[in-house]
Amino acid sequence: MRAGMEKKDKGVLGKLFTFLSSYMIILPIILLIIVWTAVAPNFMTYGNWMNILRQVSMIAILAAGAFFIMATGDFDLGLASVVGITGCVFAKLIVDFSWSPILAALVAILLGVLTGIINGCMVTYFGIPAFIATLGMQYVARGFCYVVTNSYPISGLPDSIGWIGRGYLEIGGVDIVPWSVVVMILVYVVTAFVAAKTKFGRYVYAVGGNAEAAWLSGINASRIKRMVFTLGGLAAGLVGIILVSRLSSGQPQGGEGWEFKAVIAVVMGGVSLTGGKGKPIGVALGAVFVGILENGMTLLNINSYYQQIVQGIVLVLAIGFDVYKSRRQAESK
Repeated sequence: MRAGMEKKDKGVLGKLFTFLSSYMIILPIILLIIVWTAVAPNFMTYGNWMNILRQVSMIAILAAGAFFIMATGDFDLGLASVVGITGCVFAKLIVDFSWSPILAALVAILLGVLTGIINGCMVTYFGIPAFIATLGMQYVARGFCYVVTNSYPISGLPDSIGWIGRGYLEIGGVDIVPWSVVVMILVYVVTAFVAAKTKFGRYVYAVGGNAEAAWLSGINASRIKRMVFTLGGLAAGLVGIILVSRLSSGQPQGGEGWEFKAVIAVVMGGVSLTGGKGKPIGVALGAVFVGILENGMTLLNINSYYQQIVQGIVLVLAIGFDVYKSRRQAESK
């Protein structure tokens, strides 16, 4: 009888743990909103929330690209630098070569895709660990940012490109939501559909769960990995364009450090570092958490160096929880 009660207790605790694991990101978001509302008078203003949404939209789009990569059990440390170089190329083509914004945007996105293809090929064809391959891309892409801009911001961009970074979707002459948020929503609708309803999405989870078993079942794991890195580059290119639109300039430091914000969003959103688990909606909520955390600290005039310390602690805690959760699940089998 005692054994039965213990088993029942473990079952209840297990269900509780599963519930909290699935929705854990909502609790920190609510807690942050309560704390920032209490200590920062401007936090709940309309203008501030529009700023939060703009920032969240870029981190979330970048995290959507990172989601597919991390769902296969890999990660990309070069995404933020790709944001920088695609943005700088986008700005330079418009300002120095008088290209149309649409054509310049297409070239910038293709550049992002190319970096993803290169990363995927280094990992699959040459067997270079993703950590090393993408770390190398991080330095190469950031170096080209400074080469392309000569270490100075590229200014003089036309006002016409500002709509996606600073403009609003209007209904009846009323500003409803920033256009960057609309783009983010579209990205996540597509991401959620691909992850849940397509053969490619199932293959991504299968490769992340067990690459060898996926290969034995006929899935080309190497091809899937090349595709997810390509999607990561595509997302980074799109973010690079939105960032330039928002800042009205191409910044060589653009997106610096965002790769870790994307990782925080993905891990906080429930994607396991070992791959094979996680949903896009969780990643979007993870990006909301990152945006609210950063915004509140900025409103309190917390030094950016201390903000990095806080973000680093959050990253370690999120990864630590993921490791703990994985161990619990392994022990229960």
